[in-house]
Amino acid sequence: MTDTAELQDLASTVRAVLTKHGDRDALRRAVDSEFGYDQRLWQLLCEQVGVAALAIPEEYGGIGAELDTALVVVEELGRTLHNPPMLGSAVLGAQAVLASGDRAAAQRLLPGVAEGTTTLAVCWADENGWATVRSGASPRGGSGYGVRSDDDTLTGTAHYVLDGGGADTLLVVTADGLFEVDAAAPGVTRAVTPTMDPTRRLSAVTFDGVAASRLSADAAGVTARLRDIAWAALAAEQVGAAEQCLDMTVEYSKSRVQFGRPIGSFQALKHRMADMYVLVESARSAAYAAIANLDRPVTAETALDLESARIHCSQAFRSVVSETVQMHGGIAITWEHDAHLYFKRAHADAELFGMPGRPLARPA
Repeated sequence: MTDTAELQDLASTVRAVLTKHGDRDALRRAVDSEFGYDQRLWQLLCEQVGVAALAIPEEYGGIGAELDTALVVVEELGRTLHNPPMLGSAVLGAQAVLASGDRAAAQRLLPGVAEGTTTLAVCWADENGWATVRSGASPRGGSGYGVRSDDDTLTGTAHYVLDGGGADTLLVVTADGLFEVDAAAPGVTRAVTPTMDPTRRLSAVTFDGVAASRLSADAAGVTARLRDIAWAALAAEQVGAAEQCLDMTVEYSKSRVQFGRPIGSFQALKHRMADMYVLVESARSAAYAAIANLDRPVTAETALDLESARIHCSQAFRSVVSETVQMHGGIAITWEHDAHLYFKRAHADAELFGMPGRPLARPA
């Protein structure tokens, strides 16, 4: 784990940039932009803070920090709902390349990712969901992949691709391994997928006999690694967003006056906000425990921590944002207020990258 003081300094720096350049108006403009994120904000985060380079080894142009450092940025982005190519490219994309073990590909792709000048997108879901969803410790039945490979050409459709619309390179998971595809190659078609959450742009990518370079034949190993990172990253994002919902609710309860006094002075509402606080802090503990395991060998215990974080952080975020909507009253369901955006993100995050099988308990 990275030193806690360093992580706190990084969080403060990222939050300062987001506060100055990523306000609610910037978010609304980003939602309606071509790629669904604020490109200027992403450029500032990369140039001033180096966020895209954090978890990329120095030999490939990165900073060489551990994954927990990059997920601090994901948590801070969760507070604002901004969705630049941090999770999809700088975290999942870069880690997919590293997990492949292909040093030539890493040398070719990762320096641009570290600079924030190029982006990657991982294609690893079919119309039924993600190939990495597990029940207990066993892979889900069926292929689980939306694209098939024939002699290093790809055919089929990958769904729910994060950052797929603007990515320069596509990393495609099939039953035969991990493949690299130039997003501008003939036979590649990309289309935006309508989703409940307008702040996170997902795409469907169709391949029609597209030439591809195989980076790894170990599809199971790559997808298992991606699953662990994705679940931990989402947990971090959910903690940041849930805490922001709590802060918004507390501030509103101080200013909203009913029966001649701020509504935050009513004991019943104090109890509800206290419950929200407990949910946020328990989610933080679960998320940080999962993140601490990311660079360790996978064991039954570390797998259980990841699965617990995935479930609890999703439930906590949904519960907290529901209270936010309730305690804000009618204003929370207007387009002008941000509460509905957090509500949509909470429910969309609960489906993104799949869920572990239940129950979590393991047989003795």
